[in-house]
Amino acid sequence: MDFELSEEQKLLKGAVRELLKRECPRELVRQWDRHGVWPAPLYEALARAGYIGIGIHPRYGGCGGDIVSQAIVCEELAYAAQSCAIPWLNTVSFGGQSISSAGSEEQKEFFLPPLCRGELRFAISITEPGGGTDVLGHLDTRAWREDGRWVIRGRKIFTTGADIAHYLLVVARTTPPSPVSRPSDGVTLFLVSTQSVGLSLREVDVITFRSVKTFEVTYDDVTVDDFYVLGKPDEGWRAVLHTLNNERILLAAFNVGIGQAALDDAVSYANQREAFGRPIGGFQRIAHYLAEAYIAVETARLAAYRAAWMQARGLPCGLEATLAKVVAAEAAWKAADVGMQVMGGYGFSSEGDMQRYWRDARLARIGPVTNEMALNTIAKALGLPRTW
Repeated sequence: MDFELSEEQKLLKGAVRELLKRECPRELVRQWDRHGVWPAPLYEALARAGYIGIGIHPRYGGCGGDIVSQAIVCEELAYAAQSCAIPWLNTVSFGGQSISSAGSEEQKEFFLPPLCRGELRFAISITEPGGGTDVLGHLDTRAWREDGRWVIRGRKIFTTGADIAHYLLVVARTTPPSPVSRPSDGVTLFLVSTQSVGLSLREVDVITFRSVKTFEVTYDDVTVDDFYVLGKPDEGWRAVLHTLNNERILLAAFNVGIGQAALDDAVSYANQREAFGRPIGGFQRIAHYLAEAYIAVETARLAAYRAAWMQARGLPCGLEATLAKVVAAEAAWKAADVGMQVMGGYGFSSEGDMQRYWRDARLARIGPVTNEMALNTIAKALGLPRTW
């Protein structure tokens, strides 16, 4: 069993890292976070280098590659500039993957080439104000046919990057659930332009990923043509589920990147900061904190890339992808929290990065699915009785 990246993958990793060092030095990333600035020039640089088209067929302007390549890019992005990784994830994983797998040939030709060039960005508009983890149980957004078009009415919450997206991936109930149908039946996935009449945004001030704003989106009888239905009407949840493994694997790689960044900074600080006449890394409790964080991050990396390897080979990996999501979320949080403890008061300073890692890593245990719900999925796979 070979755990080494291929030479091509190593070159990709090095090239992405060099681009990020050049385009987003640490002080610039701090300014983006401090002032809530969307790093458009960085995204454009990623597009010019071909990193937005990773995993998309060359026929549509992509540069090919598989989810392992996507995970490499995602980890490096999260290590250097977490907030830019979010629109990348939304666009590449949800936009690109959903259209590639569920879209018609006409939709692929329309959306994917400008996506790969960095000219189209996507955001996810699924969670409802009363929903959270129970998305389908609280899916109050409705869509119906009227005069040959679809009309969408409802509200979504926590739509990150809606202001910089060109299209939102929106799920709406198009057929009411009956007592005998599954909650996932009668759901349709739409691609909705953010310039649509009747669509409005209200910013939700959150403490995480400050460079990419989060919004409540209201759909006040927004009209959509049939062309913007992704997959078949009433079967949109299948298109969402098709991207689920990709989402969890790439989020795992994302959280490995945050965890590694936090760990590297904490180790560097422990080697330099002195107390009682020696570096604090020489105190056993501090050393153990950092060793435990290292174990967590390395375990998460193995889980993430194992799941990616399986997905790239077409092997069933739902359980492995969910496991990777949980392990990596906990690892990122552990590394960042250890970093805060090791750095003490300096960890809270916005002049440094640890507080940003800490804020960003905490979300990983909640969204896009809570670790508790992911554990339910794992327990079900083990053959245990359903617990929810």
